[in-house]
Amino acid sequence: MISIFDYSDPDVLNDLVKIENKCHSWIRREIERQLAYQPELETKNRNPLLRTSTLGSAWELRFGPENQFRVFDRTEAERRQVHIFAVGMKVKERLFVGGKEFDL
Repeated sequence: MISIFDYSDPDVLNDLVKIENKCHSWIRREIERQLAYQPELETKNRNPLLRTSTLGSAWELRFGPENQFRVFDRTEAERRQVHIFAVGMKVKERLFVGGKEFDL
């Protein structure tokens, strides 16, 4: 089981500030539920990024109503850690991270 999730990164905290407070605990629970045991397992809503993004992340997790939430992370299997780099929201065809439109 992966036991360490890093939510203390100032960029991630800034990303969460731009998302409604009522969603924060739900987002955290969903991240832990989906990444705690097999964070490098590709699923319908969890995919490796095909190209390196400016976030430097290797995986994208989608969840929520209409898969509106996006979490970008990198897994260090040997250290049994998942590092969250960004949390965003997809609105139609646009992705917002930290309140700014972001292009992957």
